[in-house]
Amino acid sequence: MENNFVSLGGRVVTYLDPEYNSLRRGYNYSINQFPYIINYCESEEDIKRAILWARGSNIPIRIRGGGHNYEGYSNGNYAFVIDLSLMKNIEINEGENTVTIQGGVTNKDLYGFLAAYGYPFPGGTCPSVGVFGFALGGGWGLSSRKFGLGCDNVSEFRMINYKGEVITASANENQDLYWALRGGGGGNFGVVTSITFNLPPKIEEVTLIEIDYENVNPRQQEKLFLAWQNYVAKNNENLTLISRIYNSKEEGLSMLVRGFYYGEAEEARNLLKEFLETGNPIYNIQKMPFIEAVNIIGSSYPQNEKFRSASGFVYRRLTLCEIMCLVNIVKKLPYYSEYIALSMYALGGKAGEVKPHDTAFYHRKAGYIIWLDTKFEKNMYTTNNQKWIDEKYRILRNYTAGAYVNFPYRNLSHYKEEYYGGNVASLLSVKGKYDPVNVFGFPQGILGNNSYCYEESPYPQEGLSLEEERTQEKANYREFRFVKDIKKENQP
Repeated sequence: MENNFVSLGGRVVTYLDPEYNSLRRGYNYSINQFPYIINYCESEEDIKRAILWARGSNIPIRIRGGGHNYEGYSNGNYAFVIDLSLMKNIEINEGENTVTIQGGVTNKDLYGFLAAYGYPFPGGTCPSVGVFGFALGGGWGLSSRKFGLGCDNVSEFRMINYKGEVITASANENQDLYWALRGGGGGNFGVVTSITFNLPPKIEEVTLIEIDYENVNPRQQEKLFLAWQNYVAKNNENLTLISRIYNSKEEGLSMLVRGFYYGEAEEARNLLKEFLETGNPIYNIQKMPFIEAVNIIGSSYPQNEKFRSASGFVYRRLTLCEIMCLVNIVKKLPYYSEYIALSMYALGGKAGEVKPHDTAFYHRKAGYIIWLDTKFEKNMYTTNNQKWIDEKYRILRNYTAGAYVNFPYRNLSHYKEEYYGGNVASLLSVKGKYDPVNVFGFPQGILGNNSYCYEESPYPQEGLSLEEERTQEKANYREFRFVKDIKKENQP
């Protein structure tokens, strides 16, 4: 088959390439997969050629933008990876108040571009996440209550289907596909090549919220959880928060809160009173330019991590007894993990005003997303950490419903129903119309896998080491900067 690579556009990488071992990796370094080809496409014509070549060669296709799929579904052993990371064009139309981006654009790229024009954007927190995958799965961020989910702001998609044909989907054209692409998850229906977003109003500043709690005990973690539930119930659309209780080797039991408030810092402090009266927090609540706030939030994310995780949606107020059960999950740090956490992501506001069937993102009535994760360093502990997630997820499942497709969990028994709820039948219908032969399949795709992928690498292992060391010298497992560090910097 190598003789036929000449028909492909863009850069073609195989296991013989010196850079293959680094280029095959995604964000989650605990996932090790060995694709047959990585094709770095630079145009729609390149993508069309890639689709037809892979189909003709009977090689399963995977679509990769930012490479952040937590379970590695944008890759696969012996897969043909259509990589969009080189397609980074961004065009703004201030007359129509829209911005159109290509598939390689990341949160950092788009935030930086729009800042020059004075616009915020309801993107995600991690700077290297691809905006396409973010929005196709719904798209939660620290502006979700103010402006809705990422998918709620999409006005048009361009997509190349299994035949290599370009399709446009909007409120006026291919409305069923437009519906499905807003929350139906990435990689299911075709290769999306551009997305047009409606822009929010220009806003110069936002109040950044950073609260840390060190050396806490389980009772304080329970109190934070109670404060969180009270915040969620008030449903203030100007205030979107993340709250986290965690346990790490370096810090022990700890907690944090991060968020954006669209208003004055003093107003934010009043709204956060219950959080600020929990334990002995150290905090920074400061109004600043929007781009400065998103850059601070994203400044401490590592280039890659090794982790396993699972998620769910919380639809009701939990009792103190139930909260105690959840807090107990992170009480003891296993020897094979560096960090374990329960993170809460607030829904509601504009994100909750959309009805469950108006887009493919079904879980509109949930109060928040909850995410369970464990991070580690040594490959020998991958199985241990997966088993830990499996065990603790059985506890989490008692208090949650469904799962967030952008926080996938490989061992869901009925993943379609968990991710898409009452929208499964409609998604299957759209899938049957636009990809009837399941060219765009993967283990948790709308129709599952499209063809067999090896469980292990089909290639010789020499030179393809599963290195223990990741790219950064010291990992920040919690991802957000420490408030105590900036306090020290500001001391005279």
